[in-house]
Amino acid sequence: MRLTKIYTRTGDRGKTRLANGDKVSKNSQRVSAYGDIDELNSLLGTVLAQDPHKAIGEILTPIQHVLFDIGGELASAGMITGLISSQRIDDMETHIDELNETLPALEEFILPGGAPVAANLHLARTVCRRAERSIIALDQAEAVAPEIVKYINRLSDLLFVMARYENHQAGNQEVYWKNPRK
Repeated sequence: MRLTKIYTRTGDRGKTRLANGDKVSKNSQRVSAYGDIDELNSLLGTVLAQDPHKAIGEILTPIQHVLFDIGGELASAGMITGLISSQRIDDMETHIDELNETLPALEEFILPGGAPVAANLHLARTVCRRAERSIIALDQAEAVAPEIVKYINRLSDLLFVMARYENHQAGNQEVYWKNPRK
């Protein structure tokens, strides 16, 4: 598909057209879900623009492509399915395990922050969690491929480990949450 005209004027009245041709409100659960995925993908682009460590960059670029696939599948309302394989989820778990092996054990919850790349990875993790909530809300109304939910859930874990990895590589000490009950 080649876009020759960027504006359609459909949105001028609060509507948008899904990939299957259906016209829906811009505040529909489906539009919210793929909008959150788009926001997450854009934030990962911001992380990549900050020149993360090579290991992180090599993982994030393919993830951006997968997120685009997920957005397309969500925007298609069932017209496109099966883009997310269980192998992609397994690959992500491998990345989590490999990066996590290089990190000190967690002693407590940590506060987000640190190096700019790490801070943006923490922000991406929270946007990913919001996208996950949007997708689950959509799934309660209309079926969503279970692999999408699994992938997004695992991605938030990966982003957390990546943030820790970036801080560790930068020599930043993690700031542990101070439990008021201790």
